[in-house]
Amino acid sequence: MYKFLFRGIIQIDLSVIMGYNFFIGLFYQTDQLYFRRKKEMGLKRIGFISAVFISASLLAACSGKQPAGAGAGGDTLVLKAGFSTSASDPRVVATELFKEEVETATDGRIAVEIHPDGELGADSELIEGIVNSDIDITASSAGNFATYAPNVGISAFPFLFDDFDEAWAFVDGDVEKEAEEELVDYNIRVLGHYDNGFRCVTTSDKIGPVNNVSDMDGLIIRTPENQIVMQTMLLLGAQPKVLDFTKLYDALKNGEFDAQENPIPVIYNNNLYEVQSNLAITNHSYDVMLFVIADDVWDSLSDEDRQILAQAALKAQAKDRELIKSQTEEYIDKLKEEGMTVTYPDLAEFKEATSSAVQIFADTYDADLLKKIQ
Repeated sequence: MYKFLFRGIIQIDLSVIMGYNFFIGLFYQTDQLYFRRKKEMGLKRIGFISAVFISASLLAACSGKQPAGAGAGGDTLVLKAGFSTSASDPRVVATELFKEEVETATDGRIAVEIHPDGELGADSELIEGIVNSDIDITASSAGNFATYAPNVGISAFPFLFDDFDEAWAFVDGDVEKEAEEELVDYNIRVLGHYDNGFRCVTTSDKIGPVNNVSDMDGLIIRTPENQIVMQTMLLLGAQPKVLDFTKLYDALKNGEFDAQENPIPVIYNNNLYEVQSNLAITNHSYDVMLFVIADDVWDSLSDEDRQILAQAALKAQAKDRELIKSQTEEYIDKLKEEGMTVTYPDLAEFKEATSSAVQIFADTYDADLLKKIQ
């Protein structure tokens, strides 16, 4: 899938095509060309105001330049990276390393511009921005990509993994790779697997701590737009409601929710302890995050630059995982210091209550993939 956006006036040397020793100037201006492909609907939307449409291959042949966005002609290619979380979040910190590695290895030919705190939108908007080539890079929970490829969120099923090493082996393996293949059809290419940790439940002072499944009954709990996480909460007796993460702090402060669920590093790094009083270590869902780039940008790069970005992504992935694992272990004490009451429910009861989750999604997820996680 390709999208090329040309602004200004471009002059093309047609002598390459016609073999004459003179030059003919061809001028045109496009205001917008954008392409979005929906695999299931087979739908394409292309909007443009243009006097002449010329394919990218013709432009490259005539002018000797690479497609727009390739950083040709000595221009710097600036990649916009957007995130919904704060600059202290491991995904942003890891991407700072990615930025450093890429800019150093390319001598500044490729620059990475990082926008945290939802500057470019919430998670759903960031992913849509990748699809529409409005932004270039983001990282978000795998389940947030389910709109485009449902199988990608398969690692979020409740209590699938016991620890980080087991989870990482899975997401780096063939099952996850197979699930992610569908994303390329929507201009999304996975560069690496960041980690968001194991999700845990927090509650307000009014609700009190969670010690067993019955304490979850009737809780109005904020969740991401992740069907597995939402179903998990339903099976535990809670009432899940979706809200963009960028709006979560204020919503909790205003008492719009009884509870929320997120990994421990997210809870601490985004100051959710200021608006929630209790933390239950439920570890009910492992949250892999996809570190992605717009596929049309990837296609425009040289093989050398692709290799640079791929290597930088691996280093960023390792950094993110290191931070998440250490923060998960260390931040429980920090959250206690901030005044949170921390409980450790008997998870056997929680596992039993959510044991039907895979069967519930039998018609949603690929049958062969589901067999591999059972």
